[in-house]
Formats: sequence, C-alpha cells, structure tokens
Amino acid sequence: MESKLSQLDLQITACKVRMGIIEGTYNAKSGHPGGSLSVADTITYLYSSHMRIFPDNPNEPTRDRMVLSKGHTAPALYSMLAQKGFFPPEEMKELRKIGSRLQGHPVMGTTPGVDFSTGSLGQGISAACGMALAGKLDKSDYRVFAILGDGEIQEGQVWEAAMFASHYKLDNLIAVVDNNNLQIDGRVDDVMSPYPIDEKFKAFGWNVICIDAHDFSQIENAFKQADEFLDSKSGKPTVIIQKSIKGKGVSFMENKGSWHGVAPNQEQYELAMSELKKHCQELESKKSGGAK
Repeated sequence: MESKLSQLDLQITACKVRMGIIEGTYNAKSGHPGGSLSVADTITYLYSSHMRIFPDNPNEPTRDRMVLSKGHTAPALYSMLAQKGFFPPEEMKELRKIGSRLQGHPVMGTTPGVDFSTGSLGQGISAACGMALAGKLDKSDYRVFAILGDGEIQEGQVWEAAMFASHYKLDNLIAVVDNNNLQIDGRVDDVMSPYPIDEKFKAFGWNVICIDAHDFSQIENAFKQADEFLDSKSGKPTVIIQKSIKGKGVSFMENKGSWHGVAPNQEQYELAMSELKKHCQELESKKSGGAK
C-alpha cells in the first residue's frame, strides 16, 4: 500500500493531475476534460495514499486492480499514472495521437498501469467483478476498484454486475459512482434518472457510503470504511457514491455539460493552466510556510 500523504500534499498532487488533463486534451484537440476533472481527486487519493501499486513492475500479481469503467475520462488516469512514474508526464502531450501509448480510452497491454481496456460504458464494472471473483478463488488479498459515471449507471449491465457482486460476496470490490449529474446529452436526472442511487445499491445488497468527491477527509474515511467492511468479511461489495462537480478546478468549466467532450482552444488552455498553476503555487507556498 502506498504511504499516506497529507491532505495538503494530496491537494497539490490533484492540482498537477488536473494540469495534465488540460495539457493532454489541449494537445490532442479532443477528449473529455469535464468528467476527468471531476474524478481527479479520487484517483489522486487512490494512487497516492491507498492502492498497492508497483510503477516499476505494473503487472505485479499482488497489486490492487483499477478499472476505469467510465473510460472516456482516461486523461485523469493517465495524468495520475504519470505523476506516479509509470511514464513521463511529458507524454501527456501525446494523448490520442497515432502511435501513442495514451489513446482516448484506456488500453490494457499498451499503457503501463492500465488493468483493463474500457470505453463501452457499463462493461468495466463487469470486468471488475470478474477480477474480484478471481481474487477470491485464488485466495489473493488484492482489492479491485472500479470508477463509474452516473450517466453510465443507466446501463442495464451495471445492475447485472451489481447483482453478481452481491451474490458472489465480492467484498474485495469497491466501486465509485462519480455523481456530477451531467452527461453528454444533459442533466442525468433529465435524461434517465438513476436516483436514488444509494437506495438502489442497498437493494442489491451493497454497503453504501455517500461523500463529497472533493473533500479529501471524506474520501479517506470512505476508503478506510470500505477496508473495514472487507476486514470484517461482511461478504458485501462496497460502493462510494461521490457528489462531484464536472470540470472541477477550472472556473469556466465547472458545472458546464458542454465540457463533457470538448477540448480547450489555445486561449482556454492558457486560462485554465494559469488558474491551476496559481492554485498549485498557493498550495505549495502554504506547505512551505507550514514547514518553517
């Protein structure tokens, strides 16, 4: 398991992850910045302070597994993997380019640190169930994490997987639903409301935790609680439903559904990077001041 970072260090890392997201989508001239920004804090916490990972040996059998079921938010995952040393951060500029290791959706076997190829919504959580069941059958102690979008859970396959996970007592599976209430066609509750998400998962036999997606204290407590459920051999999978802000961290992108799948132009790129760099500098200055 990774050594735990302070909340201030997590905020600094998350800011750098967001800068990578903007860098990647700008250079690609395409991609999905909105949902990538909304899930950046959770991915930062998992890879910086919670998951057992091996950047020098990405396929180490004892590693924890991550399935980014909302695969279009790959820029967030790639940016975090770059921060952890799976590949150089400069490679974010190659996002979506022909021959690049960083394609528009995660590709297993091509990108170091990617455990499953995703993109067709609804399928990633099923793969995560299979990994978790394999861990149980092999008597391995790795955990499986899966991140889903709230629009994604409109897919029927998600609920088949939810039923499967409960039936096979996959308490080594921790799912996260990134609930920013915006999808490509508009507000989630207008397109096809999945609410109440928490009650639905409870009905399928899951442990349910609800948090603010951008509060590292709540994020840490949620994953700690999920581990306690696993240690207690509850036999129930856990889902963390996090209320998030699409486009979080870039003022003109926040809560704007139009940033679901649109890359920033040069002016927008410069403005976004300026905001993020300023925020990062403020956090680092705060850290330096606290160290005196």
